[in-house]
Amino acid sequence: MVISEVSAGGTSIWLDDLSRAKLEGNDPHSLPSRIAQASVVGVTTNPSIFNAAITGATEYAADIASMKDLSVDEVVQKLTTDDVRRACDLLKETYTRTKGIDGRVSIEVDPRLAHDTQGTIEQGLALWKIVDRPNLMIKVPATLEGLPAITALVAAGISVNVTLIFSIKRYGAVIDAFISGIEENSNPTHVHSVASFFISRIDSAIDALLTKNGSSQAIELLGKAAIANAHLAYQLFEEKFASPRWIKQQERGAHKQRPLWASTGVKNPDYDDTRYVVELIAPDTVNTMPQSTLDAVIDHGIVRGNTITAHYPAAIEVLKDLTSVGISLDAITTELEIDGVKKFAQAWNELLDNVKVAQQG
Repeated sequence: MVISEVSAGGTSIWLDDLSRAKLEGNDPHSLPSRIAQASVVGVTTNPSIFNAAITGATEYAADIASMKDLSVDEVVQKLTTDDVRRACDLLKETYTRTKGIDGRVSIEVDPRLAHDTQGTIEQGLALWKIVDRPNLMIKVPATLEGLPAITALVAAGISVNVTLIFSIKRYGAVIDAFISGIEENSNPTHVHSVASFFISRIDSAIDALLTKNGSSQAIELLGKAAIANAHLAYQLFEEKFASPRWIKQQERGAHKQRPLWASTGVKNPDYDDTRYVVELIAPDTVNTMPQSTLDAVIDHGIVRGNTITAHYPAAIEVLKDLTSVGISLDAITTELEIDGVKKFAQAWNELLDNVKVAQQG
């Protein structure tokens, strides 16, 4: 089975999707079936996923109607944390079997807090208490204001999924923030973390500029930037977690913060729809896939083992070539972070508006 070969290569398969309808039943797309038959060992959520899941879904209507006396924020928090708690319970056996490495479910702090350090910390602590499951991960955006929140939550013993990472430079700061939290934690053995490095959005942004450029050198670079960027992120992961600073924490029983490949649904129909999975396999990684990508890998993915560590020199050349055609990866990743925060906040506001209408109906 192709999908098991992904796992055998060291890449844990997480599902980037959750809804109440998928928490039950024997449908092939239900979470129980995915866990049993498709090697899924974790789940990630985000504001866009919850907006799509809850808005217009009949299975939430009775609960929303029963909470007319609560604020819309309280209603949404109740709906989302209930779903996440149930997903945590479905993955409890995986969590136990893997000794806490997998079996994880992520829930994001309110995206409107992306530039509010203290607000992020407080809501992270609150969500951890509300869900009350050891296999939960609190999702924190990798904004500059999010970095000290990562340190504080990890120091408090909370497992964290750092999201919206686009640049290698910011990824390095995320790793440092995580290690600082581990250093402040008196017993880090139960803390796990992943760093969600976004993939497809980088190709979408850069390909548009390459096409506009139109030169033969630019056209040759189409579809190469995101994977090269991710390969060099993994190189940084290897370096940071082989450093004396980290080894000291590892000797205390601390666990590496694994890189997680996010935004792995291929946007360009001209590209192979499994490329952001099969080209990003290596030990100690996670790939969180939308349902369509997972189905594509199961159906026709070609797994070739470790597809990262032998490609560092080629990845360096790709980034050099991007610079030579006038493309600033730093500028693009900065814009992508701003846009990512904005889109998640918009999705959250839409969800609040839709739930408010349903509450009043």
